Amino acid sequence: MLTGRSGVRDWTRRSAMAWLALSGMRAPDSATAGSPLVVASKSDTEGALTGAMIAQVLEKLNLPVLRKLGLGPTLIVRNSLLSGEISIYPEYTGNGAFFTGTETDPIWKSPQGAYDTIRRRDAERGLAWLTRAPANNTWLIAVNGDLARREHLTTMTDFAGAVRRGLIRLAASTEFVESPAALPAFEAAYGFALPLNRIISLPGGDTSVTARAAAQGISGVNAGMVYGTDGALAALDLVVMSDPLDAQIVYEVAPVIRQADLARHPEIAPALARVFTRLDAETLRRLNARITVDGDVAEAVAARYLSENGLLP
Repeated sequence: MLTGRSGVRDWTRRSAMAWLALSGMRAPDSATAGSPLVVASKSDTEGALTGAMIAQVLEKLNLPVLRKLGLGPTLIVRNSLLSGEISIYPEYTGNGAFFTGTETDPIWKSPQGAYDTIRRRDAERGLAWLTRAPANNTWLIAVNGDLARREHLTTMTDFAGAVRRGLIRLAASTEFVESPAALPAFEAAYGFALPLNRIISLPGGDTSVTARAAAQGISGVNAGMVYGTDGALAALDLVVMSDPLDAQIVYEVAPVIRQADLARHPEIAPALARVFTRLDAETLRRLNARITVDGDVAEAVAARYLSENGLLP
């Protein structure tokens, strides 16, 4: 049986509508001297990793830190930041498309454009986006290696042909299936429609589950939703379908902090910038693999990386 946990971009249409109803909220200026900085993350592998990095850097700055890593899906963590329940967490620029209800705007396919847009819009809500990582953790689809080699599948164009021949059974999050910017965007760009009876839809966005399902053929699955910085792809013998038509928007991770907390502790921005500017796609894949493949704890992986690279203040 396939199970999953809340993932990186767990955003359904229903969630988006709920979010838009709250999008005018501004983070309350409730920070007080001496109160701890509450560091949160979503409950996916990369969220645990980057959230741990944020917490450890803040602690090295001698700031009081309270961890709420793995707090929940996007909507819960985002609303917690707006309400002042948490102080900072790692978020993806591409989610700004859903926060602002503009997911069809091509600006979200530009790394700089996406970052500038959500940074400007969130400033109106009392939030500050700090320096982003130069790694696109966008949605992709990976296919079982045996099937990919047999059918010569390397691109989403090839994948579309395999769908039309009835060869594909996909494991993906509900968000990936329903969000206009995810599977429907692939379908529109490449001219295919994957029947619902060929999809196993999971409530969370944990790609370690969907990737292993594709690799091991669980429930007949031979393709899985993955992210661009997933660590287990090579180890599982999966072939990632390239996206030559750029159907997907850009997802670069960055710390997002309440302006009130940043005003109290301006040293946070440069300290975290030193860390996130180093997190390219290859680095994130390697660190994520230590968690998903080697079984190491995210806090330990983060601590080792920060120490070995001299990134702790």
